[in-house]
Amino acid sequence: MLPQEHIPVLASSFIDALLTDPDGHYVDTTFGRGGHARMLLARLSDKGSLLALDRDPQAIETANMLAKEDSRFQIIHSDFANLEDAISEAGKTNICGIGFDLGVSSPQLDQAERGFSFQYDGPLDMRMNPDAGQPVSERLKKVSEKDLTHIIRSFGDERFAGRMARAILKAVKSTGINTTRELENICFHAVPPKARHGSTHPATRTFQALRIWVNDEYGQIDTAIKAAIHCLAPLGRLAVISFHSGEDRRIRDLIEAEVNPCTCPREFPMCVCGKAASMRWVQKKPIRASESELEENPRSRSAMLRVAERLPEVAS
Repeated sequence: MLPQEHIPVLASSFIDALLTDPDGHYVDTTFGRGGHARMLLARLSDKGSLLALDRDPQAIETANMLAKEDSRFQIIHSDFANLEDAISEAGKTNICGIGFDLGVSSPQLDQAERGFSFQYDGPLDMRMNPDAGQPVSERLKKVSEKDLTHIIRSFGDERFAGRMARAILKAVKSTGINTTRELENICFHAVPPKARHGSTHPATRTFQALRIWVNDEYGQIDTAIKAAIHCLAPLGRLAVISFHSGEDRRIRDLIEAEVNPCTCPREFPMCVCGKAASMRWVQKKPIRASESELEENPRSRSAMLRVAERLPEVAS
């Protein structure tokens, strides 16, 4: 199977939501292969600028080529959890918009050697940055059944999490699990026979959960969203694309905590806790792909875009 061409999801909606001033300074925290970044640069003036981050070395190679072509663009090799330090390092202030395109990119999925997908047989790695940390195959040798069950259930919403964990660790202790196809086969046979041939492959949610786990994606998201809100200028926009319910709920709750921070009981006639809102929703209900985009790019089916704006009265 040939790798699919990389097509950025919700591209027009994402750029329309993020861009409020063509002369402004923006941050793309997930450069990937640069689809969104190039679209944003095309709509910026000569005064505007774009700082991008990514932890994938292959993404950095692509970004470095773009940086040579466009002086308004700058790339930093970094996790987006280090967003605040990256913005400071780049000398950027008055940030008009910060965008996130979460999860794994199409090129990462399509490269067998990265180990993200069971569609291709490759080493069981799944690291966003293959130069840091340990691959999933090594991490599985050190995790307990209780913890693995929690990981698969919490990060993958997998109803057969216990069965998956037991089957995986049994194989790890017996022969080891070194490839994506080996893990896929274990997951397939771990679920009851009646659940093996539904619309979603039995391994899908477990692969998602392990990827989130090995890359600390939820911890990264928590840190980065809070940093982004702090770094935005008055009326600056935060736009976030997520791809599954766990990510989306997390984004919604992190933003909602800044939109409605009051902790006073509902029966109180007025707020006495003194916690003031720092954000307001621009698009609370997620924007989803149109029918035409779904036809062009089926991987956009699960994409959800939420947008919020920094309030002027409390922005620093």
